[in-house]
Amino acid sequence: MRLPGGCSPKCVITIFSRRVLRSYVPVQGRWRCNVAAFMPEAAGFDGVSTRTALQDYSVSNSESFWAAVARQRLSWIKPFTTVQDCDLSQGRIKWFEGGKLNVSVNCLDRHVHTCPERVALIWERDEPGSEVKITYSHLLEMTCRLGNMLRRYGVQKGDCVTIYMPPCPLAVASMLACARIGAAHNVVFAGFSAEALAERIRDAKSSTVITVNQGVRGGKIIKLKKTVDKAVENCPSVQQVFVAARTDNPVTMTPKDFALEEEMMKEDVVCEPAVMDSEDVLFLLYTSGSTGKPKGLVHTQAGYLLYAALTHRYVFNYHDGDVFGCVADIGWITGHSYSVYGPLANGATTVLFESTPIYPNPGRYWEVVQRLKINQFYGAPTAIRLLLKYGDEWVQKYDRSTLKTLGSVGEPINTEAWEWYHRVVGDRRIPVVDTWWQTETGGICITPRPSEPDAEIVPGMAMRPFFGIKPVLMDSEGKVLTSNNTSGALCIAQPWPGMARTIHNNHQRFIETYCQPHPGYFFTGDGAYRSKEGYYQITGRLDDVINVSGHRIGTAEIEDVVNLCSAVAESAVIGYAHDIKGEGVYAFVVLKKEVNTQSADLSKQLNDTVSMKIAKYACPDYIQFVKRLPKTRSGKIMRRVLRKVVERDLNGLGDLSTLDDPAAVQEIIQGHLELCGDEQP
Repeated sequence: MRLPGGCSPKCVITIFSRRVLRSYVPVQGRWRCNVAAFMPEAAGFDGVSTRTALQDYSVSNSESFWAAVARQRLSWIKPFTTVQDCDLSQGRIKWFEGGKLNVSVNCLDRHVHTCPERVALIWERDEPGSEVKITYSHLLEMTCRLGNMLRRYGVQKGDCVTIYMPPCPLAVASMLACARIGAAHNVVFAGFSAEALAERIRDAKSSTVITVNQGVRGGKIIKLKKTVDKAVENCPSVQQVFVAARTDNPVTMTPKDFALEEEMMKEDVVCEPAVMDSEDVLFLLYTSGSTGKPKGLVHTQAGYLLYAALTHRYVFNYHDGDVFGCVADIGWITGHSYSVYGPLANGATTVLFESTPIYPNPGRYWEVVQRLKINQFYGAPTAIRLLLKYGDEWVQKYDRSTLKTLGSVGEPINTEAWEWYHRVVGDRRIPVVDTWWQTETGGICITPRPSEPDAEIVPGMAMRPFFGIKPVLMDSEGKVLTSNNTSGALCIAQPWPGMARTIHNNHQRFIETYCQPHPGYFFTGDGAYRSKEGYYQITGRLDDVINVSGHRIGTAEIEDVVNLCSAVAESAVIGYAHDIKGEGVYAFVVLKKEVNTQSADLSKQLNDTVSMKIAKYACPDYIQFVKRLPKTRSGKIMRRVLRKVVERDLNGLGDLSTLDDPAAVQEIIQGHLELCGDEQP
């Protein structure tokens, strides 16, 4: 296989991993800093001699930057002819048109040619000390067998396969097998309920589901196949379900069910890769919005893979031979981009973490770091806050000397957690990169690194835009805020290759959600503060979306489920600050007049329903039964008032004269005090 410019994959890998040229080298008659050793493509960018200049170039010369990087970092079957064709105001986003490639070839084959026995995956199973290592050649074989199996069962280019599995090598092979044959995949977090799974299967119109007999997490057995069986009952499109064996326990098999490993072993180890256009769909991933229905965000082939690979390499300072430890589940975008696609595109060794931070004890993460010799560790603030409460000894018990970078993802990390992460886990010697990004962005957009080697890192701040990203802040009137030391709605001023292209089957919703609020800009839905130095700090969601332990869930989605209860007249759900989870869920519920039920029984019933229809993490921490909700005269629920009540900021309630019945607020305040007492949620 040859890459553009006649350079072999081995040559490119050698260039990327080379650690020479540490000093100054002459370029075009001038002396230039080692930025070309940092990013080889920079040698062709006129006037770029520092990393700061490289960042400026990537924004001001976007097409030149992305064209150079795409030609060198990806293996193309046919070179692209157009770098970009984008108009954010119209929701049109296209990158590298005319180019043809295969994502699985970029993640597997080209590395097998040069380093077949390099470890691609380290599966850190729930059982401590029982890790499984999968080489690139082995992963390619698994992927090819799976791809051939899917083809034999009628899965065609353009179809969508739903994957409901915990982090494991077969899950990764299933994703790559879809990419190999040109099918899209729809990975659903294996903690979602049967109804939530069924909704995603139906929307994706999947005829094929891949799952496991049972999951194992925190020493407990999770009956995933049983969940799939219940979901498939309401999914007429499903024709076959492939079941892998995670445990030795037998499960009931229906006529639609097939043993995955048995079917794979019937297949050849060579699977011809499909030739895919740059803008063909790679995967769908469903995320919550401010309306009740989850939206299937669409990511495409070349742009997504390039952005995932580039951010993985430079945000974490990844070098050839490092062990990258992202502990996110593959059911989330973090697992897609930084457990699977980014690392594998870079020929990395990546960890798949199946367990929990506290099983069998609160030292689990750090024992894994010691045993697997992890160099970059990427986790969520909610886990860091949880482990902080167990004390320093569980960290200091283990050797963490291999660590070179610590990362934070999923939500803004508070200063206390950041300081503990840096001081205790990192021994004050390791940079902490607090990364901001979303399912919609495909990869990290704002982060302290890459930057000049001695550039400061401020605790709790995402700080600097990544290459090609141009953040802006908007005021309430839609005007760009140009000064520093100000807050506003966070938007991105120009497109980048990794961003989502649309919402599956609903491009109008994509336009309305991301393109129309601030025409010509991509609206993130988050608020941000820009410091006097120009650094960015994420301040939280601007819409009705709660971030629970890094998992985004729309308040409307929870309300829809609560309102299904026959005893409930209406409800309002808000998020509140939670020491461990970042945000907790607080539900205000109005019962129908004829209902006479014990509140404890009804609370349990409502939580059980939310758990069944969405997931356990979406269950309300508090349910307050109220006679009425604060509403405007037009009938709009004033959630702002409810938040102030829960925050006990009664001076911040504002003008209540616009409410239809201001007395409702006093009743809610009294009920909140009775429910929570002196404890503030």
